[in-house]
Amino acid sequence: MPDRNWSHLLDVPAFPPERYAKLADRLAALMRTRNDVLLIQAEAVLALEAVATSLARPGMKALNIVTSPYGAWFGDWLKRGGSDVVNLVAEPARPIAIEAVRQQLDEHPDIAMLSLVHAESATGILNPLEDIVRLARERGVLTIVDAVASIGGHALNVDADGIDIAVIGPQKSLAGPAGVSAISVSDRAWAMLQHESAPRNSMLSLLDQKEQWLETGRGALPGTPAPLEFFALDAALERLEAEGIDAVEARHHLAAEATRDALRALGAELWVDDHLASALVTAVKLPADIDRSNFLQTARLDGADIGAAVGPGSDRLVRLNHTGQRASKEAVRSNIKAFAHALEFQGHSGPVEKAFEALDAIYAL
Repeated sequence: MPDRNWSHLLDVPAFPPERYAKLADRLAALMRTRNDVLLIQAEAVLALEAVATSLARPGMKALNIVTSPYGAWFGDWLKRGGSDVVNLVAEPARPIAIEAVRQQLDEHPDIAMLSLVHAESATGILNPLEDIVRLARERGVLTIVDAVASIGGHALNVDADGIDIAVIGPQKSLAGPAGVSAISVSDRAWAMLQHESAPRNSMLSLLDQKEQWLETGRGALPGTPAPLEFFALDAALERLEAEGIDAVEARHHLAAEATRDALRALGAELWVDDHLASALVTAVKLPADIDRSNFLQTARLDGADIGAAVGPGSDRLVRLNHTGQRASKEAVRSNIKAFAHALEFQGHSGPVEKAFEALDAIYAL
């Protein structure tokens, strides 16, 4: 990035207090919920920790599905609060199997809550959200969903699916700022959040948010809000609403399909089948004789966004990013060009023109 003078970002006026509630309502519409929505003045990891810390208590048993480091962290936060946590760990870098979830719920009928990540941008996998939430609802289990990556890339139907708590962040598929996030909370979740061990006078306290913002009429947020983040969120939502959430989701799926068809034309080995893959990124397993670091160095062409996958089982995986504003034909084409270039540099040339033909065919539909 060239040197620039960023002084115009200083002395930003305060975000109008009456517009916080409107932001929350607009985010609720994206999540398709009438539940309360809290605005969290931090990146979504803090929102997730606030949920776990506010719910956790001795005597409460939780089923925590782990398909990435984020899921592991959530289980640790629950344990820190005294909860009895059953960590259901998927095969490395793979989505969880619905049969495994059913088995754990059957073996532990005293489970009170279940937590999972919907889409994993770390490895490009997608967990079967609707099926898992349905199983939990049948047993009266509270559900917590990390939809930070999936919102905007995959449909999130909080009310229709019966999700009790959903955490979202605008920095991925919504192409917004990273320094603010949101939590939707159902009435049943609020009832479970009312307990003696709940944190108070803390950034991790959802009850503080309820009392200091929701119950005071959703005016000024507690603390000192960062206006830049909220102006940026407002702008991101304006752009998204102009396009329409259904169109944004469709654009992500189109980019994912074009990316994967082009990669298959190149002879690349996709990490998971399409129905198990997230629409945010596409994970590819490199041939055994290719060094991943060297490959990524070569793949850094202008306009491309290809990086290493993250977490256990991902040491041979690279990710082609088609999230947010990168869910476009131009960005997908740049990624395929860079991927093909890096393959050729490593002695694995493929039919590049066929890859571009496959890409163009998807966008011509």
